[in-house]
Amino acid sequence: MNRRTSIFAAGLVTTVSALAVTVGGPAAPAQAAAAGDAAAMVGTVDCDGWVHNNNPDHGIAGCKNNTDRTVTFRAEVVCGWAPDVSGQWVTLAPGQYGESSGVCAIYSSGVGSVGWSIQ
Repeated sequence: MNRRTSIFAAGLVTTVSALAVTVGGPAAPAQAAAAGDAAAMVGTVDCDGWVHNNNPDHGIAGCKNNTDRTVTFRAEVVCGWAPDVSGQWVTLAPGQYGESSGVCAIYSSGVGSVGWSIQ
């Protein structure tokens, strides 16, 4: 079970907010704000989620930081017949790869899916 996603670096909300604030103002500051926010959106965080080959109760998320800033993420493991679990927080510098994992309780029916949270 592999999933792949690309998440744009946080900046879209800032762009929308900057444009909303500058709608009533002069055009030059709005253009400057949009150009600055476009630079903040450089790169993505690429993540995959999978179940361990030898342990169906072990979910793993791996992420690569392709942005120009530090990001923190953790695995979010959905467990069947048991409470869901979250992995440890992992901090990645620009260009780094790391993994976070969680293990479902022994009475679980196994990992249903693996996702991730990014800060």
